Amino acid sequence: MDLVTRVKGILLQPKEEWKKIKGESLPVTKLFTSYAAILAAIPAVAHFFGWAIFGSLRIPYLGRNLFGRNLFYSIFSYVFTLLTVYLLGVIINALAPTFSSKSNPENAMKLAVFSMTPAWVAGILNLIPLLGVLVGLASLYGLYIMYLGFEASLMETPKDKVVSYFVVSLVIALVLMFVLSGILGAMFLGGSLIRAL
Repeated sequence: MDLVTRVKGILLQPKEEWKKIKGESLPVTKLFTSYAAILAAIPAVAHFFGWAIFGSLRIPYLGRNLFGRNLFYSIFSYVFTLLTVYLLGVIINALAPTFSSKSNPENAMKLAVFSMTPAWVAGILNLIPLLGVLVGLASLYGLYIMYLGFEASLMETPKDKVVSYFVVSLVIALVLMFVLSGILGAMFLGGSLIRAL
């Protein structure tokens, strides 16, 4: 799998790309090491450098953005992003029988990972902290890409259950992101980790 070709395909021609992806054998470890781990680093690294460059700015309730805090935040956000995607893939697979679909851990993980592509690529905007909100907007396109993956029958879902399967997966994805973001925020905004830095 060529990383650049896959990113272009999933961003610019997602319907066609899902057809290719469906036919590929892509073990979860390879999917994470050759795709997710690389792309998920974009927002974390951009965040680190963005806050390092604009480090003299004051952050409400925190004061100055310290180097150590910034580094640890970037590392933890990277790890939590990969954890969120992995958990989403596991949950999508576990939900398959509920929607008369075929359990397939590999394809469920493909749905979770490839739908994050727009958010990861847009993560470069974290170089300018004020543009970070645009990463959230790019994530909306990722939701559409996920829907197209369900529609391409990666989980062999009957047509009449695609929308409900997608909606339940979407809600779970949002809950996972909210919970893990809350944990990350608690660690750095009020937890003991921030005092240690």
